[in-house]
This record gives sequence, C-alpha cells and structure tokens, in this order.
Amino acid sequence: MIIVITPEKNVNKETEIINGLFREGLDLLHLRKPFMSRNEIMEFIRNIDSGFRKRLVLCSHYELAEQFDISRLHFRETDRKNHRQISFTGKIISTSVHDMETFNELDKSWAYAFVSPVFPSISKKGYGGHSTVLPEVKKRSNPYVQLVALGGITQYNIQDIFENGADGAALLGAIWENEEPLQVFRSCRQAIRQM
Repeated sequence: MIIVITPEKNVNKETEIINGLFREGLDLLHLRKPFMSRNEIMEFIRNIDSGFRKRLVLCSHYELAEQFDISRLHFRETDRKNHRQISFTGKIISTSVHDMETFNELDKSWAYAFVSPVFPSISKKGYGGHSTVLPEVKKRSNPYVQLVALGGITQYNIQDIFENGADGAALLGAIWENEEPLQVFRSCRQAIRQM
C-alpha cells in the first residue's frame, strides 16, 4: 500500500497531480490542509475526479465526509488521545504514532497507523536526523493495525521499510518537493514490485 499525504501549503497544479497519481494506482491520499477554510477544502475536493473520492482520507474538516461520500478519516495523536474519533462511527479511521510501544497498544478500531520518522524527513528539515523508528518496527506485536511507515521515504529506500515489516509507505516530501512527482511515484511502485 502506498499513501500520499498532501503538503500543507498548496502546490502548483496540485489537484491535477493528485488525479494523475490516482490514475497511476495510488491507494489512498491523505488530504491534510488544516489551514484551508471549509469552502477552500470543498473546492479542492471538487477538483479531484469524483471516481477517486473513495480513496480520499480527510485529516480535518471531518464534517464534509458525508457530503462527498468519503469514508476514511485520519486523527492526529492529540485527537486520538482526546477520543475525537468516537464521534465518527461507521468510518474507517487511522492515526499517527511516533514509537512502537504506542503502536502496539492501539486497539483494532484503527485500520492503520503512520509510524514516523522511519528516515530523516524530507519535508521537515532536521526531523529524524539523529534518530528514527525504523529499527523499532521489528518490535511490532500488534496484529490488528496495519503499520504504515512515514518519513523520508523515497524510491531509493522504500524497499527497506517493507523488508523491516511495514505494511505500507506514506510519501510526502519525495512527491511534493520533486519536479517530477508522477515519475517518483512510478519509481516507488516499481521498486516494491521488484521485491
């Protein structure tokens, strides 16, 4: 499984790139635009081909899920600790953690969790530069929740995270800080297929 997370700041032709990523086989897109207004998010979603909306994951503006027939919601660590997800029954939910102990304690209501950083971050300069959680992934004991690695993943190291036991990879900086995002995505998929 490959997931792409949108950059917080808008990128030129972003929804055009997103539609292209879905056509290339992107599994899920996390729509993370916390600074957008409700109307801006609605306009952003309308620019994504309606056939791909089943693969969108809202990271904010959860109230729009019904209107756009979006069944997946992602909750930050803080929101999870405050049990915000309880208000959204019937949805497929995911969250983020930063250590394996927390991951192993997640209950089966969570479909998957981002575990980060597995490599030094591309988009957050300096984050994960001195320590990453990749060696910890082998301590996974939670059989219910899929583990999606996040942080510094590129076409050159994506195989490492699957070889260490991750179920999926989440891409952010590798996609949005590259001049050829679709080519990076294709290269990541190809690297996985060659395993």
